[in-house]
Amino acid sequence: MKIGIDVGSTTLKCVVLDDRNKMIFHSYERHYSQINEKTVSLLEQLKSEFPDINRASIAISGSAGMGLAQRLDIPFIQEVYATRLAVMKEIENPDVVIELGGEDAKILFLSNGMEVRMNGSCAGGTGAFIDQMATLMGITLTQMNDLAKSYNKIYTIASRCGVFAKSDIQPLLNQGASKNDISCSIFQAVVNQTIGGLAQGRPIKGKVVYLGGPLTFFSELRKRFDETLGLIGICPENSLYFVALGAAYSSESALISLDELISNIRNVKFTTRASG
Repeated sequence: MKIGIDVGSTTLKCVVLDDRNKMIFHSYERHYSQINEKTVSLLEQLKSEFPDINRASIAISGSAGMGLAQRLDIPFIQEVYATRLAVMKEIENPDVVIELGGEDAKILFLSNGMEVRMNGSCAGGTGAFIDQMATLMGITLTQMNDLAKSYNKIYTIASRCGVFAKSDIQPLLNQGASKNDISCSIFQAVVNQTIGGLAQGRPIKGKVVYLGGPLTFFSELRKRFDETLGLIGICPENSLYFVALGAAYSSESALISLDELISNIRNVKFTTRASG
């Protein structure tokens, strides 16, 4: 049994593969910065789901996974490598991957030379940005997506920084602008930030793959990308789990019992694995 764990900036994802690399389990939940507790809960769930299997090959990935991997002496799979590994195994001839997470955004150009573009420390144009804008408008994320389906006008909204975006949106709300239009404009702002801030002029074309929570959950965000890029992107089944899937696929893993791993996480005094 192979286990891949993706510790993202806001969520914890896990996949389990059998000996034929078939996915037999997956889970997705927000960790609210309680990474140790949520990981223990996840492993306890795996023990319950697979009572006959005590030891498994485990690897960890994700933007917030390196520290956990080091403390547990579990191999860490860099998330770009994990994403590429999963995409190349699951999708035929992909050209570009656009992945948006809670606080992370990246574009992987796979054809005509591998190239990766990632955002910096700012969460502008990511899931956290969308969360902030929904809160400002007093609506749920589901409502935002539904409202965006019936828009008439798209406003220019800053997306690099949530503070600037709020400065654009609050006057629109005060003036009685339609929440349908504002919702769609927020999604368009994310698209503009991703394309303008990350692609930086390199064309996004061919078979484009959409990954990550925002692009999985928000159909109207995908539609904004499609219309802006002039194509129809692919949001594959299990798009939430591609980083975890890549970690599970990786040949680098640690064979360890789930009981031992749970005990190590619960131990308050972790030892950091030496580098080199």
